[in-house]
Amino acid sequence: MSTQSPAGAAEATRQVIDAYLNRLEERDLDGAVRLFSESVEWVAPGSPDVPWSGNRSGQSGVMAFFTELHEYLQPEEFTVTHIVVDGEQGVILGHLRDTVKANGKPLTTPFAAHLTVVGGQVTRYHLFEDTYALHRAVNDA
Repeated sequence: MSTQSPAGAAEATRQVIDAYLNRLEERDLDGAVRLFSESVEWVAPGSPDVPWSGNRSGQSGVMAFFTELHEYLQPEEFTVTHIVVDGEQGVILGHLRDTVKANGKPLTTPFAAHLTVVGGQVTRYHLFEDTYALHRAVNDA
């Protein structure tokens, strides 16, 4: 349990979210991964046909997610429209557009990521996106 005030926890959560998004924008994957705890619970629901979906844990699991994601997708656009913070909880809302490298199909989806930040590190990350569109983009010929 955190000993920070709710306002202090919210400020710390926002700082971690901002650092995470900045590192992603700079393509500093190692720096982004270091913002996650070694015991982070990473949840990215999706089709078993989508290699990067599923549950992972720890910094190595987060790194594996991004490594597999970048093997299959060419990022085109990643836009954050809102960030909502309440204490140790944060939500990032936006949309993205990628191209599937294997078949050239576009993938466009809104997304939400729910993060829990404790002690300056992300301890839980749950990604929400259009998993059906993702499945179709990866599998449709």
